[in-house]
Amino acid sequence: MRFGTIDFRKMVVLAFVLHLAVISSNALQFSPVAVMSAADIQQSALIQPQELQSIIAKGTRGGPLTLQVGSRVMYVQGHIPRSQYAGPAVQPEGLELLRKRVESLPRSKSIVIYCGCCPWTRCPNMGTAYRFLHEMGFTNVKALYMASNFGADWVAKGYQVEK
Repeated sequence: MRFGTIDFRKMVVLAFVLHLAVISSNALQFSPVAVMSAADIQQSALIQPQELQSIIAKGTRGGPLTLQVGSRVMYVQGHIPRSQYAGPAVQPEGLELLRKRVESLPRSKSIVIYCGCCPWTRCPNMGTAYRFLHEMGFTNVKALYMASNFGADWVAKGYQVEK
């Protein structure tokens, strides 16, 4: 059916897309998690992939607790050796998983968090997890800086991966 020069199916698709956009923007506005950008993490709190890979390669006990704070799917597909899944920090359930994982640790424990879902400046998980851990009183938290994503900044460089 045609209305003027616009196809009815195209109008329905456009209306659906606009509806999704409104829902998405409302979800972001009323999210119970206050998202902090990864770009807001101070430079001194970053650890580079090659530095973490070097620590892992040494295999020494007592190294940092490494936590993946992104999606479960990414973690299952491949993750940094000995890292643990701690939930996506952008979701309340993810922060609860993270809290449960670290709540019994000494606040001076060395922790490295990483995500790798997307470019650093667009990652909603890193900044949020970093701030959350600091609010819990942790004083030795490093954020693994991945400019592009886990695939480009870790896997493609030949660093160790566990599945």
